[in-house]
Amino acid sequence: MDRIIAFDVETPNHFNNSICSIGIAIVENGRIIENQHYLVDPEADFDYQNIMIHGIYPEDVCGAPTFPQLWQLLGPVMRSGILCAHNAVFDLCVLRKLFARYDIVEPNMPYVCTYRMSQKLLKNLPNHKLNTLSDYFGIYLDHHDAGSDSVACATVLCRLLEAGFPLAPHLREYDFSPNGGTCKPHKGHKKHGCF
Repeated sequence: MDRIIAFDVETPNHFNNSICSIGIAIVENGRIIENQHYLVDPEADFDYQNIMIHGIYPEDVCGAPTFPQLWQLLGPVMRSGILCAHNAVFDLCVLRKLFARYDIVEPNMPYVCTYRMSQKLLKNLPNHKLNTLSDYFGIYLDHHDAGSDSVACATVLCRLLEAGFPLAPHLREYDFSPNGGTCKPHKGHKKHGCF
């Protein structure tokens, strides 16, 4: 089975080109083998609305690594498998803007979105938000905590795969170039067009 890196980011403001927190959960052979949560110095101002969502204040990230510093550690991990996020287009777009802001060059990467995947596979649910899916599968969730969100996302994916749903039809590829952001089928997938 593929190595999957589920991740979630929290942003300090509405510009979505900086992060104050990131969580990752690594899945191998259908189980989470590692998870990490990092606070990040966004080198940007915080919006009150964002603070109210994730509860991270400017003083909480004092002394935390900046994104370029943290990416030296996380980059190799994120490139080591298929990326996974809930409403992945948001999290991937934030990464793309971060790469552009800091002049970081990254290749296109394969990804899967548990929000889109669950929309297609679990049609009986009232919605497909992460908290709804967590309730449905009995997964603990401290919503908008990046560490908890990434683990919940990884667990949702594992539950879908355990139920026999294949991953391949839901794989896409994300273009991280500054003017990219297009999502297209991952190589080998027969369909064409954006998510």
